[in-house]
Amino acid sequence: MATTVTYDKPVTALLVIDPYNDFISEGGKIWPRLQAVAEANGCVPHMLEVLNAARKAKLQVFYAMHHRYRPGDYATWKYIAPIQKAAWARKTFEYGTWGGEIRAEFAPGPGEIVAAEHWCSSGFANTDLDLQLKKHGIHQLIVIGLIAHTCVEATVRFAAELGYEVTVVKDATADYSDAEMHAALDINIPNYASAVVDTREIVASLAALADSGAPRAPADASALGSMAIP
Repeated sequence: MATTVTYDKPVTALLVIDPYNDFISEGGKIWPRLQAVAEANGCVPHMLEVLNAARKAKLQVFYAMHHRYRPGDYATWKYIAPIQKAAWARKTFEYGTWGGEIRAEFAPGPGEIVAAEHWCSSGFANTDLDLQLKKHGIHQLIVIGLIAHTCVEATVRFAAELGYEVTVVKDATADYSDAEMHAALDINIPNYASAVVDTREIVASLAALADSGAPRAPADASALGSMAIP
């Protein structure tokens, strides 16, 4: 059953999760595992389309970035989650390397905010993301990025716990398989996101915000559904 969300520009922000080269660029460490799903749904161009639409609408943009591997990470930890063990083994998003850089098209612009890096999956856990959002008066989040069943889902769940109203753009994310995409976008996330929409729908909503400069017309959902860069 579709849900309708009305976006109120002053309290709405775009949240971009983990647009690292290792995830979404040819030659990235994780790209070969994501490539089939990402190319099938146009994930990367859709992410860029949503980001550009948000900027045109003059929405605040936030980035939730995964911890970049550094030598010595986890070496003294007693308890390491499986996902962290995998990052340790692969040196995923290694600091100081191309793979650990944000893909050039997604580089934060002036005034856009990069939250402290998260160590596991949620962009909120042990970071300043919630503080940054609250200090900027944000209540509604539009979420894009990687990966659907890990960082995107974990961040959306945490956002709901904190009281945010969340929209997930389903073709501006990707995963290792169609099965994992289905589990995240069709089964789990609709319990926490107020809307799960496609790029066409959210871009239309953002265009209306850009045109009006006022609280925007509704968009139909398909499910249910740091630092400032100078």
